This record gives sequence, C-alpha cells and structure tokens, in this order.
Amino acid sequence: MELGKLVFAVAAPLFCSLLWANPAPWFRWHSPQADFEVCSQTSPGDGWIVVKGPFEDALCKKLGVPH
Repeated sequence: MELGKLVFAVAAPLFCSLLWANPAPWFRWHSPQADFEVCSQTSPGDGWIVVKGPFEDALCKKLGVPH
C-alpha cells in the first residue's frame, strides 16, 4: 500500500501542473529549397527558417503569445 501512496504523491502534483500549462505559440516557417511557407508550432524539418511569429492561432494571423 505504501507504493500506491508514493505513486499518488508524485503523480498528483505533476497532473495538476498540466492544468495551468499554456498552449505553444505558432510560427511561420519558410523553406528556401521549395520557396514555400507553413504555419507550425515546431520546425517542419531540416532547412526550414522562422520568418515571423509568435502567433496565437494556427493560421498565423493573430500576433502574440497564447494566454
């Protein structure tokens, strides 16, 4: 039974901290090889460069960090 209490004592604060997490910001990425831009929270791959951001939305229209 002691193991169950230990697991709960460790897991409960970790789970609660996730409740206050903010969403990740979005950025506009450019590929010099394909001359193409996408809106993504993470790099689409090697060679992609951030050209603008951060944005609050997935369309990369609202500038700013998400609340």
